[in-house]
Amino acid sequence: MSQRTCLSVILAAGEGTRMKSAMPKVLHPIAGLPMVAHVVKAAEAAGSNDLALVIGHGAEQMRKAVQKFAPKAETFVQDKRLGTAHAVLAARDAIARGYDDILVMFGDTPLIDPEALRVERGKLAGGAAVVVIGFRPPNPAGYGRLIEKDGRLVAIREEKDCSEEEKKITFCNAGMMAVAGKHALALLDNVGINNAKGEFYLTDIVEIAGAQGLDVVATEASFESALGINNRAELAEAEGMWQARRRREAMLSGTTLIAPETVYFSYDTEIGADTVVEPNVWFGPGVKIAKGAKIHAFSHIEGATIASNCDVGPFARLRPGADLRQKAKVGNFCEVKQATIEEGAKVNHLTYIGDARVGAAANIGAGTITCNYDGYSKFFTDIGEGAFIGSNSSLVAPVTIGKGGYIASGSVITESVPDDALAFGRARQKTLPGKGRELRERFASAAAAKKKAAE
Repeated sequence: MSQRTCLSVILAAGEGTRMKSAMPKVLHPIAGLPMVAHVVKAAEAAGSNDLALVIGHGAEQMRKAVQKFAPKAETFVQDKRLGTAHAVLAARDAIARGYDDILVMFGDTPLIDPEALRVERGKLAGGAAVVVIGFRPPNPAGYGRLIEKDGRLVAIREEKDCSEEEKKITFCNAGMMAVAGKHALALLDNVGINNAKGEFYLTDIVEIAGAQGLDVVATEASFESALGINNRAELAEAEGMWQARRRREAMLSGTTLIAPETVYFSYDTEIGADTVVEPNVWFGPGVKIAKGAKIHAFSHIEGATIASNCDVGPFARLRPGADLRQKAKVGNFCEVKQATIEEGAKVNHLTYIGDARVGAAANIGAGTITCNYDGYSKFFTDIGEGAFIGSNSSLVAPVTIGKGGYIASGSVITESVPDDALAFGRARQKTLPGKGRELRERFASAAAAKKKAAE
C-alpha cells in the first residue's frame, strides 16, 4: 500500500451559523488548531500525497487559514450547496489526475484516527472499490444505518427510510469513505437526485457500485473518530475528548500529571519523560519541555522552550520566545517574554523579564523589571553571568549588566554596569522630623472640608 498514491478530499464548506459565529465552522479550534487542520494532519498521517479542500462560506478567510496549516493543499469552491456528492465533484480536476486512492473526509470531524484511514486504504489495496467508515454510537437514533449482507455493504439507509428491523442496526454511517481512484468519477457522475432535498448524496455510490458488481465494504472506527461538530457545546465535548487522549499519551510516555483533568495541552505540545506537571497548568501552542522539568500549579506557558531539570511556577507565565536553559528557575508570579534564562539562573518571584538575556547562575531579586518598551520600540537588556540584581530594581533598556555585576535593591539602572561593579540608582533619602504628622493633619482637614461642602 505504501506505493499507492492517495488524494484526500476534505469537505470544509460548512457555515458558522449553528456555532453562532461569523467564522467558518471548521476554523473553530480544538487544542489551539482549527478543527479542519486536525483532519488534514490525520490525512497526512494516513499517507495522503495531496490534499483538496472543498470550501464555500468564507472562502477567502478559509484560503488564508489553509496557508498556515496546509500550504500545499488545493482549494476548490462549492458555489451551491447541492449535497455531499456535488461537493466532492467540486474537486473533479484533482480527482481526475489518476490517484489510486481517494479519501473523502469532513472538516468538522477533528478526532478522526489516522489508523481508521489506513484501514480504509488497506481495503482499497485489497480490491475494494468503495470503503465506508462505520461506527457504533451510544444511541444510533438519527444516524444512517449501514446495511450489510454476506460481509459486503449493500446500502446506507437514512433512519427515516429504515424499516423497523433496520432501525435495530447499531452500525451507523460516519460519513467518511474511500473510493478507488479508477472508479471515483464514474461513480460520482452516476449519482442522481432521488430525495426530497434535491441534493446529490455521496452515500448513493454504495448502491451504484454494488449494482456494477464492484466490491463495497464497511470498516469500523471509534465513536470519537466519527464525532462531527455542529455547535459550541459539541466543540467543547470534542476538546474534552482530545485532551483526555493527549493526557493519557503524556502519562504513558513518562510524564507525571498530578491532576490530569486540570492540565490542558495544545496540538503541538512536546513534553519529556520524568517531567512533573502540577494541577491547573495550561500549555499554549509552541511549547517544548525536556525531561525532568517541574511545572508547578497554575502556570500559563506558550511559545516557550524549557530545558531539562528546570523549575517553573507556581503562577508563572512564560510567553512566546521564553527560553529556559538547564536548571533555570522561574518562580511564582513571574513573567518571561522573548528572553533567555541561562543555565542555573534564578528569576524567583514577582518579576518581569522581557527582551533580555539572563546569564548563567545570575540571580534576579523580587520585583525586578526590565523596562523594554518606550511606547514605540522594544530594547534589549543583557544581564551577565553570575550577576545579582537586588529586589525592586528597574533595568531601563537598552542596558548591559556585566558579568558578576551587583545592583543594589531599589535601583533604577539607566547606564550599563561593568563586570563585577556595584551600582546604585536610588534617589538620596531625606528625613524631615514631624513632617509626617503635619502631612496627615493637612490631608484630614482637606477631606473634612470636602465632605462638609458636599452636605
